[in-house]
Amino acid sequence: MDCSDDYVMKSLTLHICHLKKRNCHGLDLYLGTFEMYFLVCTNYFLYGESSVSIFKEIFLLRRILSTLSAHHRFISFTLYILGIVLFVLNLKKGHYRFQFSQFALTHMALLLVVFQSHFIINNIMEGLVWFILPVGLVICNDIFAYLVGITIGRTQLIKISPKKTWEGFIGAFFITIIAGIMLGGLMPNYKYFICPAKNLSFNIFSDINCDKNPVFVPFKLEFGDKVSKFFQIAVGKEMKYLLIYPLQLHAVIFSIFASLIAPFGGFFASGFKRAFKVKDFSDSIPGHGGMTDRMDCQFMMGVFINIYYYSFIRTYAISGSDIFNLFINLNPAEQVEFFNKARNYLVDKKVILQ
Repeated sequence: MDCSDDYVMKSLTLHICHLKKRNCHGLDLYLGTFEMYFLVCTNYFLYGESSVSIFKEIFLLRRILSTLSAHHRFISFTLYILGIVLFVLNLKKGHYRFQFSQFALTHMALLLVVFQSHFIINNIMEGLVWFILPVGLVICNDIFAYLVGITIGRTQLIKISPKKTWEGFIGAFFITIIAGIMLGGLMPNYKYFICPAKNLSFNIFSDINCDKNPVFVPFKLEFGDKVSKFFQIAVGKEMKYLLIYPLQLHAVIFSIFASLIAPFGGFFASGFKRAFKVKDFSDSIPGHGGMTDRMDCQFMMGVFINIYYYSFIRTYAISGSDIFNLFINLNPAEQVEFFNKARNYLVDKKVILQ
């Protein structure tokens, strides 16, 4: 991910150099150094916190790592401020406008690429379903917007992307919702998709076992007599209830976002490319541009899923392991105090003997 982030920023820099018709070669080393520095600072801030969460036992047991984790945000902020100071000290007369444009461009790339990709990685760690489902919905919407558009499309949707049509937009909307309901009913049946990754060694061969989030537990939607008789007449089979996964209801919301909002990530990218008069960000995929061209809608979708998941779906529970990790980070006096209180409580509850 770091390489792709740096590649995007390098590519955008070259586009600006070309458009302004400046001789930027004298600043190549300067630009590359500051781009890389801010990229490293951003990754240290974002993935440092994730590492503390995943490897908390290791961080708590080693004093140096424990100190780094405790002051992680302050260290990250200090590194960033140092970058600002160095940037100002290296301003060169005659290149002020260009240098500040690169500074703004670097931060724009960090915000739109690095920060958003971090949200997507967090989604994966919470369970592959939170990555595969939204990615599949965006791909489904993109494909059927194209297929419906070339089949019956007549009315232009937006000027910035003249090939998009209202017919394709509306047709893909309904098809994506159907796909979301189907995937939402299929994926909860596989633990490999719904279980969060406990560590970075988690793979398809791992012993996968976890407590199911309530969204993966089906409930019965019971029908009245009239509805049951309707099904009996329509399909020749009486249906008194229907099993529905809560994930399917959430998937409808995901599908609506993937159909109505996520495409504007693509329109944003189209406008950005037109501003610099380039057709694609890259040409690594013949006829489709580069990886960034294929991921323009996915970034916005990934951020939405992350915020939605932490706001409405994630369940919070403190395990014995979490409490022990906090316990070992206490000083000896606090550990003894905690032990005595825990022992007295268990004695009062007659769980252990005096």
